[in-house]
Amino acid sequence: MKKKINFYLVATAIFAAIVTMISMTWINYYLFQKQVKEDLQVMAETIKSTGILEEDVDNIPLIDVDEIRVTWIDKDGTVLYDNENDVKNLENHKNRPEVKEAFNNGTGDSMRTSSTMNSSTFYHAIKLDDGTVLRVSIAARSILSMFATSIPSMLLVMLIIVIACVALAKNLTKKLMKPIEQLAGNLEEASAIQAHTEYKELVPFMNAIRLQHEGVLAAAKSRQDFTANVSHELKTPLTAISGYAELIENGMVEKEQQIHFAQEIRKNAQRLLSLINDIIRLSELDGSEAQQGFEQLDFYSLVKECTENLQMNAEQRNVQLNFDGTECTVRGNRHMLIELVENLCQNAIRYNNEGGTVNVTVHTLGGKTVFTVEDNGIGIPKDQQERVFERFYRVDKSRSKETGGTGLGLAIVKHIVELHDAKITLDSELGKGTTIKVEF
Repeated sequence: MKKKINFYLVATAIFAAIVTMISMTWINYYLFQKQVKEDLQVMAETIKSTGILEEDVDNIPLIDVDEIRVTWIDKDGTVLYDNENDVKNLENHKNRPEVKEAFNNGTGDSMRTSSTMNSSTFYHAIKLDDGTVLRVSIAARSILSMFATSIPSMLLVMLIIVIACVALAKNLTKKLMKPIEQLAGNLEEASAIQAHTEYKELVPFMNAIRLQHEGVLAAAKSRQDFTANVSHELKTPLTAISGYAELIENGMVEKEQQIHFAQEIRKNAQRLLSLINDIIRLSELDGSEAQQGFEQLDFYSLVKECTENLQMNAEQRNVQLNFDGTECTVRGNRHMLIELVENLCQNAIRYNNEGGTVNVTVHTLGGKTVFTVEDNGIGIPKDQQERVFERFYRVDKSRSKETGGTGLGLAIVKHIVELHDAKITLDSELGKGTTIKVEF
């Protein structure tokens, strides 16, 4: 670990030095380019203002400006004048980028780099009143040339930085690692060790590490249990589907039984789909951000609509579903709250007795919105009430599978309650019924 810290400190310093020098080279070159362009613009305007180019071509005197090339171009691209070259040997300039831009827009700029000369030539062209174009240009060092020139200085600076960083990194690493090495052997005595170290921040840090470790172990066990439960829950309907399909495939099912077998396959497939959908939904809730998609909602109307949608389901099971409440609002995610209400109501219907009753109420109490689902169904034993919100936990496994339950409904409800900073309580008595209350 010490070697890594030393390496990263030195590498970071070298990287910072390289980035800084490259950045400064680019910045300087950018400023240099800007200055060259401005100088060319001034030069072009100066030549234009002198009126020299209004004379006959043969009468134009030699324009001798240090390192600046002056070219006068006719409307058809023919070079009329050039202070460095014989115009007879120059090709048509109409398609040169800066010239074309000047003809179209009044001014034009471009830069062309010569790899063989290791230099760049800057061009600036302006359109004159008579429609011809005046172009001025100058050759300057390229960015690669400037960068190459600075390499020796960069290497020297980096060498100095490396030497300084190695010395500082060793000293800093030694001081930093000493208390950590002491704490690594005995986390419980973090406070005592902290009293003899200059890094006062390490005590909460190590306490957090210990708590995190415990959390990781708990999460690992939870994932392991969840994986085992998922495997078991998926295996059951898949085995049934495979078995029924194999019997049909081998011609071992009488014709009058084929419809029954098809129904069983469909029922198990539907159960499998429900299970997968609930697993996906749990995964989505695990990754949901707090307060995402939250808005102020008319909770009374939302619950009323859900109970009305579930009336048919209740009638099919010969269960009376009642709703009562007062106008109240809740800040939350509409889709999540609908899911919460429907899950709790469906559970109350599913685990009820024939001819049973489910009473759903929503009202305001003590400044809070209280949502209650009460049934007179089978109830939950006292020793199992704390586990009903666990994933795949079922109080009555046979009834849950018969009615299409996946064992994930209340786990989804718990997630939604936590995301809304709400509180859920359960009160149940075996054989008499269950009351679940959510306070927002």
